[in-house]
Amino acid sequence: MLTSDGWLDSATVLIEDGIFLAVDQRSKPNGFETVNVTGLHLLPGIVDIHGDAFERMICPRPGVSLPLDMALVENDLALLSAGITTFFYSITDSFEPGLRSREMARQLIGRISDQNNELQVDSRVHIRHEQANTGNYEELCHWLDARQVTLLSLNNHLPPTTDDHTLQRYANGLQRRLKLSVTEIKALIESVYPQQAEGLAQFEALVERCHQLSIPVASHDDETEDDVAKSRARGVAISEFPASIPLAEKSRAYGAAVLMGAPNLVRGGSHVGYMSVSEAAQAHVLDCLCSDYHYPSLFHAPFLLAEKGLMSLEQAWKCVSEYPAKAAKIGEQKGKIAPGYDADFLLLTPNGSLPNAIQAVYVKGQLVKQFRSASNNNLKRL
Repeated sequence: MLTSDGWLDSATVLIEDGIFLAVDQRSKPNGFETVNVTGLHLLPGIVDIHGDAFERMICPRPGVSLPLDMALVENDLALLSAGITTFFYSITDSFEPGLRSREMARQLIGRISDQNNELQVDSRVHIRHEQANTGNYEELCHWLDARQVTLLSLNNHLPPTTDDHTLQRYANGLQRRLKLSVTEIKALIESVYPQQAEGLAQFEALVERCHQLSIPVASHDDETEDDVAKSRARGVAISEFPASIPLAEKSRAYGAAVLMGAPNLVRGGSHVGYMSVSEAAQAHVLDCLCSDYHYPSLFHAPFLLAEKGLMSLEQAWKCVSEYPAKAAKIGEQKGKIAPGYDADFLLLTPNGSLPNAIQAVYVKGQLVKQFRSASNNNLKRL
């Protein structure tokens, strides 16, 4: 069993009403049923605070959308298969039409917030708000006030129309979601440029609102020292994907947790030319990992960090459980196997090949996913 203090051999946990009551419990109190999982490793469930692969469940091809309820169920199963027990749907609140529009954000938040949504993963909302999206500002404030959104990141992906390279890269990304020509994309960008000043003022008001509500704020893609200084002034809790080691160091110096994408590690580097996860780990500026755009990478990443000698597995696993939970201000409820915490955990086969290592996934003490290869027949709801 992997606890915050390290491995416990032949350990026992006591679970009641989905909560860990005791760890390393040796005796069996009256009224509790014993579940024997001898031979398996028990690790904290993965906490993913930034992931948007669900977009491809909704829109598998440009201009092609599937029913939202079906897409969310498919996504839920994909999360469990990657060992993710707490997930922040990272919903882009953009000026774009379609998949990243306010209307889609509205639909997603409505379904995820519904207590009868039938999702088995503990599902929450991270809004990736674009500066140029200034419409329906009060609606966004309402989502924050109602705690329907519990993590806010500040984004500005709007490329300058005079920079052909950046514009083309943005257009390529947009064309993976929408059927628009480069001319139409340029017209869209030009139409929202006048909203930048108003959007910046809204950013500052949103930051103040989040601080009052104790909702964490994240910066996104800080590329310069000025970006980091602005993030520091805003009191952001999470620095998403800083471009370089010096910028990550400056972010950590003012108290932000540095978050990077697990696919960066699995692929061997950043797809946009930023620092790699390996470099960040070597420089001791890596705090948290997220799935970004590929869920399975988040399960593989701690093992790769250990295999590369960049950190121990015990420390690496904290980067996908304890540390992201703390950064998202749910660190007293999620991310650890400890008394008082939600009983979210994975059962793994020791020394098994990684794609098949997960035998079972528990969320709040309930067995929500058991894999066909599981050899232990005693697994059940706790």
